[in-house]
Amino acid sequence: MASLVRQTAFSILRNVNLLRTVTPKQRSFHAISSINNFSKVDLHQQLLNNVKKRDFSAKEPLTLKMIRERVTLVLNLYDKIDPTKLTVDSHFIKDLGLDSLDHVEIVMAMEDEFGFEIPDTDAERLQRPADIIQYIADKDDVFE
Repeated sequence: MASLVRQTAFSILRNVNLLRTVTPKQRSFHAISSINNFSKVDLHQQLLNNVKKRDFSAKEPLTLKMIRERVTLVLNLYDKIDPTKLTVDSHFIKDLGLDSLDHVEIVMAMEDEFGFEIPDTDAERLQRPADIIQYIADKDDVFE
């Protein structure tokens, strides 16, 4: 596998036409002239640096403050909400003048922000930012 990767890397570096389309002429000349200077260790290290790394660990634990900030940010970015009227206890329909479709869009934005689906039965009960904050805190077991 390593020899295949090394061979592929060398063939890519040797392809003059590809280098000319990607980089300016001075840089491509430098890249072509430095091919012979690569050692196996340098090439291996360079390939390792370009590999995407995936960490399989738990996500960062949320706090109520973080949840409140993220919910407020999403709501402030929503174009139909006046940021001057927005408080944690503002009712979406009564205080902010949103309709049911806007409410659905807000719930979808929260799903995207926090990375989980909110069932329709639960979404109907989320009428204020405080309700959303409490729901997300309960869902992620945030106790503060």
